[in-house]
Amino acid sequence: MNLANQAFPRVVSRDEWLQARKRLLEQEKAATHARDALSAVRRALPVVRIDKDYRFEGPRGPLRLVDLFEGRPQLIVYHFMFHRDKALGCEGCSFLIDNLGRLEHLHARGTTLAMVSRAPLEEIAPFRERMGWHLPWYSSFGSDFNYDFHVSIDEAVAPVQYNYRDKAELERLGQGYHVQGEQPGMSVFLRDGDQVFHSYSTYGRGLEAPLFTYHLLDLTPLGRGEGWGGMPDYQGKGMNWTRFHDEYDEPAKPHGCCAS
Repeated sequence: MNLANQAFPRVVSRDEWLQARKRLLEQEKAATHARDALSAVRRALPVVRIDKDYRFEGPRGPLRLVDLFEGRPQLIVYHFMFHRDKALGCEGCSFLIDNLGRLEHLHARGTTLAMVSRAPLEEIAPFRERMGWHLPWYSSFGSDFNYDFHVSIDEAVAPVQYNYRDKAELERLGQGYHVQGEQPGMSVFLRDGDQVFHSYSTYGRGLEAPLFTYHLLDLTPLGRGEGWGGMPDYQGKGMNWTRFHDEYDEPAKPHGCCAS
């Protein structure tokens, strides 16, 4: 990349830089406090009792939703898009999972993290092995789970809804790609004994929370290099730059998945 062709930052003295940095620090502190306040509102959301008997398939056989908690009080489910026609996971979802790292720290706070996909387990297993992931991954194939949490979109099954928008609003916003098929999302559950409650679901850019790669890039002058929000378009790939972690040495190809 030739930085001369990009918007290079101004070069200033150390004193001028320090003044600019202090001004930014005040904004960063305000954003941190705003995030803390938002987290408090999120924690205070009411919950919905889950009465439907969802069934999943794991490596050791069938499970109920409460079994996915692994005995802990909280469960975070990442709704992972799996392309059955390609026998591949979504590249954007894979990018997110690669960012997660070890789970022991979550477990220490009574929280289990698992992936769920609407695909048979035998189709998921080879891709999971290729990626080298050890995160629990369950199949919801044959159940209503994905439809009820609006990550499998089929108007013949249920009215279209994604990211709390109906079909008309999605199409008006130019998001027709969200009105059918598999979609990414994350849902949070709480349990009291064997009774499970739904507390939160997020979609779209709400899924950026675990994307540590993005958060690190946001600290740099080039940012995410995706060509929006005033940042340069690094290598001319726009937002379509993520790949499976074992394919970065191969020529780029468009995937149009859920990386954004």
